[in-house]
Amino acid sequence: MKPSRVLFFILVFVLASALTASVNAQESVSIHLTLGNPSDATKDRSNKNNFLMVKPQFALSYNNSKGGPNWASWHLQASDIGKLDRGDFHADTSLPPGFVRITKANYTNSGFDRGHVVNSKDRTKNRTNNKATFNMTNILPQAPESNQGPWKRLEDFERKLAKNGNELYIIAGAFGSGGSGEIQTRKGKQIIKRTPVSATKIARGRVRVPKTFWKVIVVLPEGDSRIRNDTRAIAVCMPNKQGTRNVDWHTYVTTIRKVEAATGYNFLSEIARSIQNAIETQTDSEGTGTGNPCE
Repeated sequence: MKPSRVLFFILVFVLASALTASVNAQESVSIHLTLGNPSDATKDRSNKNNFLMVKPQFALSYNNSKGGPNWASWHLQASDIGKLDRGDFHADTSLPPGFVRITKANYTNSGFDRGHVVNSKDRTKNRTNNKATFNMTNILPQAPESNQGPWKRLEDFERKLAKNGNELYIIAGAFGSGGSGEIQTRKGKQIIKRTPVSATKIARGRVRVPKTFWKVIVVLPEGDSRIRNDTRAIAVCMPNKQGTRNVDWHTYVTTIRKVEAATGYNFLSEIARSIQNAIETQTDSEGTGTGNPCE
């Protein structure tokens, strides 16, 4: 082989290695993965059911067979919150070729809300950030009464914490199979018929309906990144079903350890084990329920 050709291939190899290193560095320094990668998701395109997507606004593990995220992780502080009107749902064109691209229409008349994992109001600083939350890779089928009831009130509580001088590290997702929803028949703005729906899948089988939604929230005073044994952590598991609109979200409070047992994920993996044990086994003082809502 000619020396010039050898030098060419060496140059290509060096450039490819540098690009890979740059991508890996971006992932490792993402603020949204500060506390770890719960499922060890990767950027390997063949890893379709645990595919890591790192965006400026959040990070997530996409599950191609379920048509939605396994989990999403994001950092929240007061400066992320603005007054923008909500955007509209769209397919995530950043998914690699060969992945199923779920669309807004796949949820139409399904009886389930297009449930944000990363809430859109957490990214209202500018239009670009808000638009990112409407990617369908950030959406799961959610029972309307849960999405518009206790789940929404928990999201409102998170933003209240952020506005009161805290920064939050949040991880959320869903597990299990099967939920209940409702198809509403309208005449103008008036609902004239409500049809209960139970399903394990929608969109002709391309999107799985989860049984339970979960969330883990670590709360720190803004500007203080030190996590200690007494750092506040809130964990919840909420059933994905109708009849929950007026349920207090506090009844669904549990421990991080119980969410780990239900999901198989490892949260807070970047924290010292002794601190993990202290934080993950405590039930936040907001909790008012009994039993294990993750079961």
